[in-house]
Amino acid sequence: MIIRSKAPLRISFAGGGTDVEPYLSEQGGVVLSTTIDKYAYGSIRFRDDRQITVTSLDYDIVAKYSLDEPLTYDGNLDLIKATICRLNRENSDQGLDFFLHSDAPPGTGLGSSSTIVVALIGLFHRWLHLPLTNYDIADLAYQIERVDMGIKGGKQDQYAATFGGFNFIEFYHDATIVNPLRVPSDTLNELHYRLLLCYTGKSRLSAHIIDTQIEGYVQRREDVVRAMDELKQVAIDLKNALLQGRLDDFGALLHRAWVNKKKMAEQISDAHIDELYETARKYGALGGKISGAGGGGHMFFYCQFDRKHLIAAQLERLGAQIVDFNFDFYGLQAWQVR
Repeated sequence: MIIRSKAPLRISFAGGGTDVEPYLSEQGGVVLSTTIDKYAYGSIRFRDDRQITVTSLDYDIVAKYSLDEPLTYDGNLDLIKATICRLNRENSDQGLDFFLHSDAPPGTGLGSSSTIVVALIGLFHRWLHLPLTNYDIADLAYQIERVDMGIKGGKQDQYAATFGGFNFIEFYHDATIVNPLRVPSDTLNELHYRLLLCYTGKSRLSAHIIDTQIEGYVQRREDVVRAMDELKQVAIDLKNALLQGRLDDFGALLHRAWVNKKKMAEQISDAHIDELYETARKYGALGGKISGAGGGGHMFFYCQFDRKHLIAAQLERLGAQIVDFNFDFYGLQAWQVR
């Protein structure tokens, strides 16, 4: 028997950064995002011995561990090992093969690392029939990544990957509220037709960018605090524009989000990213932004429909790779193969 799972990656329209402590607890954060049809996948196969193997296509690693020895954190697949340690305590005699991969590797701004953890939890959830709600799964993924492993970042990725679809997510000190958005199909089709997703050609380490952002907020730098407050408002305005079908306003608000996002940390953009963005605007994009913490990874643009092909050609000329995608509405899924 084999158990498989998949969890969708996400693009974040606005609010990213307000889901990070201590801003989250002190001010409350909001994020507007959607999941897309790019996934993190996991599989469990059961063994007859007391070994655990982890095969990661993303890192081209096959790691082997014995159940007779504790898993040690040595910089190789530590996040995966932390998840296994959390969830395999009651079944420590069962040998397991794990096989993990993602449609977009870590560091590309689509929430890959958190989504892999969600997919891995989904395997255990299906195998062990754990009494976990979607909120429990998302929070557990957050605890493993941010608390157990101390990896800097926010909360949005875990909730987006677990719930799936278009969500307006509110983050507070003692609660997270996922508000699924019922966007009319006409609006969804037009939004998809007008959006252009591309890979900038380089990945990045988001933790360094987030450290700078947190430092700016803790020091109460006026430009950083004002930008984060503005991003909250933009996320609310984007949600309203989306639900009301005001998509050109949606595109313009994306530009406003990008302008404020860049104020939170200087590493969020660089000369290449700025060139991609300004070129897209020059050729007909109403707005856009980088997805995730910044510094590289994926960008997306809301385009005038008759200029989208021109924008794509210019971005490719500058070294970006256009990515076909559609929206995902299902979130985390797991199934059994006999």
